[in-house]
Amino acid sequence: MHEPLADAIVRAKPAQVSLRDVIALAKPRITFTVVVTAAGGLFLSQRLPDAASLTFSTIWATLLGVALIVAGANALNMYIERDVDRHMQRTRNRPLPAGRLAPRFALWFGVVASAVAIPILAIFANPLTALLALIANLLYVLAYTPLKQHSALALYVGAIPGAMPPLLGWTAATGRIDAAGLVLFGVLLLWQIPHFVAIALFRKDDYAQAGLVILPNVKGELACRHTIVRWIFACVATSLFLVPLGVAHHGYLVVASVLGAVFFTWGCYGLRETSGVRWARSLFGVSIVYLILLFAALEFF
Repeated sequence: MHEPLADAIVRAKPAQVSLRDVIALAKPRITFTVVVTAAGGLFLSQRLPDAASLTFSTIWATLLGVALIVAGANALNMYIERDVDRHMQRTRNRPLPAGRLAPRFALWFGVVASAVAIPILAIFANPLTALLALIANLLYVLAYTPLKQHSALALYVGAIPGAMPPLLGWTAATGRIDAAGLVLFGVLLLWQIPHFVAIALFRKDDYAQAGLVILPNVKGELACRHTIVRWIFACVATSLFLVPLGVAHHGYLVVASVLGAVFFTWGCYGLRETSGVRWARSLFGVSIVYLILLFAALEFF
């Protein structure tokens, strides 16, 4: 039986338990990004002709619930992968592999945060949003995290919970899953594949050293470049469906088309024989800029 959270805190040395390390368990940058995209789903739903006005309780409960469910999943991910993280340059200084926090502290942090999130979403938003959040949490922790050590398919499994935030915001506001909400989900799901394949291309040695199975080390670099181009095309095409569904206007169509053309062209550069790590790093950066500007265009156009 696991010891209570309070006991885990007491067992750790004072120098080991710092607020900074506790916050790090939640992967704050990822959590913040997720909350922003969930907020996007919330407010974009107001463009529907039959949209009900958002209440303050729906807004705060959705954003708080999403933040907690993501923070909990991230902490549990770090608990499960604490030994793997020791072997990666990018992650070896995290609180658990560095020994600054006790593993059981991370375990209880993740369980409690996840457990608190579900009733908040169910009571103050709606049960559908709570169910989707629970599914995303379980997929990330129990499917994606362990699968990374066995199969490159983990990339596609992990894209599902990663794409859930805007849909959570959408369902919190509308109480239903509809075409527009699914398109928002689809854009983020399709975007993640080229984004994370690019990361895998320039960090493949680091991942291999940690024993994680990634696409470049299974199918080779050229196949990964073709994968990137295909998924970028699908992502850009899907993003344009938001206009006929009434979520975005014609100004967005122009901006999304230009952004998509740049993103796709940059991806196609990777098909050249001379493309290498430098291109993969640049595509990673371009993918982030693309997503930020795309969601900005959704809000302002």
